[in-house]
Amino acid sequence: QQQLVESGGGLVQPGGSLRLSCAASGFSFAYYAIGWFRQYPGREREGLLCVGADGGVTNAAGPVHGRVTMSRDNLKSTVYLQMNSLKPEDTAIYYCARFVDAYCSPRLSRVGAWGQGTQVTVSS
Repeated sequence: QQQLVESGGGLVQPGGSLRLSCAASGFSFAYYAIGWFRQYPGREREGLLCVGADGGVTNAAGPVHGRVTMSRDNLKSTVYLQMNSLKPEDTAIYYCARFVDAYCSPRLSRVGAWGQGTQVTVSS
């Protein structure tokens, strides 16, 4: 059974940092692209960053540009999302996802499996 389990979310003050983890199991992790997404209430999930099977990471765009980085550890079947200089508008549920192949895509239809999500709340 394929699983993606996020952890590391929680409450953090503005300007703080968090590192989210996504532990995968049940599939050949190294062969797939993995992405991080977030979702605000009532809105569609938006992509943040993605790492392809070759280790290449897409550039973070938009409101998270310059504040987030992503890495993968194939030995641990885990990806990480490091978020710095957090803002209240970063408050959301954060999800990791496995794409259907080795390549990142902006299309949600190319996601093959989702984690259950982890809540990040940025507040003083």
